Amino acid sequence: MKTRDIIRKVDKLGRIIIPKEIRKILGIEDSKTNLKIFTEDDTIIFQKYRVGRACSVTNKVTIQNKAYAGNVVLSPGGKKLYFTNSD
Repeated sequence: MKTRDIIRKVDKLGRIIIPKEIRKILGIEDSKTNLKIFTEDDTIIFQKYRVGRACSVTNKVTIQNKAYAGNVVLSPGGKKLYFTNSD
């Protein structure tokens, strides 16, 4: 996906507006899409949240997460940690 710089002001309540073209490209629908918000160093990251697809070990939501027996969802990193520590 092509990236571009878009500058937005934060209002008095701490809100920002995600531009319509970005919402359309990412399929973010009003009142229907949950966003996970987290930080990494000095960066704020917004990620579409998919209920039930968060890794049981790392709590990360990635497209590589897989569901295993017992409805356990693991990310690639969570799978390594899980099987390394299950001795």
